[in-house]
Amino acid sequence: MTDPKISVRNLYKIFGEEPQAALAHAKAGMDKAQLLDEHRHVLGLRDINVDMASGEITVIMGLSGSGKSTLIRHLNRLIDPTDGQVIVDGEDIMSYSDSALRGLRRKKMSMVFQKFALLPHRTVLENAGTPMIVDGAKRAEWEKEATRWLDRVGLEGQGPQYPHQLSGGMQQRVGIARALTSNSDIMLMDEAFSALDPLIRTDMQDLLIELQRELQKTVVFITHDLDEALKLADHLVILKDGEVVQQGEPQHILMNPNDPYIVDFISDINRARVLRARTVMTEGTDDPGGLSGEVDENATLEDVIAKADGDTRLSFRVTRNGTPVGTLPMTDVVKALVPTAASEDGMRQAS
Repeated sequence: MTDPKISVRNLYKIFGEEPQAALAHAKAGMDKAQLLDEHRHVLGLRDINVDMASGEITVIMGLSGSGKSTLIRHLNRLIDPTDGQVIVDGEDIMSYSDSALRGLRRKKMSMVFQKFALLPHRTVLENAGTPMIVDGAKRAEWEKEATRWLDRVGLEGQGPQYPHQLSGGMQQRVGIARALTSNSDIMLMDEAFSALDPLIRTDMQDLLIELQRELQKTVVFITHDLDEALKLADHLVILKDGEVVQQGEPQHILMNPNDPYIVDFISDINRARVLRARTVMTEGTDDPGGLSGEVDENATLEDVIAKADGDTRLSFRVTRNGTPVGTLPMTDVVKALVPTAASEDGMRQAS
């Protein structure tokens, strides 16, 4: 396994007048409510350990107050931790000078905000070109690059407009174009689509997936919406009260929740629409005979059910790029649609 692009190690954040004194209580196991009640300090994050792989989308999700926005702001040191490390490309950014930190924010990381954060007095083109303008690039240079990315996110011809002349979805596209114009390896997206209408939000999710296939950025995406998380995430991190409850590949979490909190989170999910054939199949290349056709490993169970026309007696070959990798009986599809209780192993780890 290659080294992660970003590593968060033993990260704590305590809000209050004497965070270092309260840190000892947090490390001794005092929970968020107790720390606030007895010591008047707020536990923002406790012992966070997360690796974020290069070229993948890491989604950090949780309910309001779970610590997800606090965590993402540590990655570019908009917030400094009370204790712990943030390692980017093998370097602990906690040791960075002010100059190095500015370089990190301008060259290596870009950020897309929920409220767009566009400059109202500048045109769409100037907003998209802001990272290069700040770096002192010549107009011909930044205008060419900004136009390129505006076109790429579906805003061809909108450069002369001002932000107030665009819809919310179009403004967020400008924010994404601005992030891409910076040519940074890492994109931080804090509830980037939460303020959008459902249909526009779906379009923006599809755009991000399409861009990611092409550009292979390292994306850290914050959301409170499980459907959005499952759609976007290569690696999913679920927070509660400032702590990681479970993290891993989203399909694995769906099938193996390790905590009642996770079970509650996924209880209303349409499992047929989000579970994939690869998650439920029996691995192997042997032909057991009697198969009724092939399905791709990334086909949803909803697709498989439609292909079988609901006939639970059928079984399918599962393929990856045309090569057999497993088999999938419809009886296993039906079993997978039943919500999973918290696993005993996961419960022991969480306790």
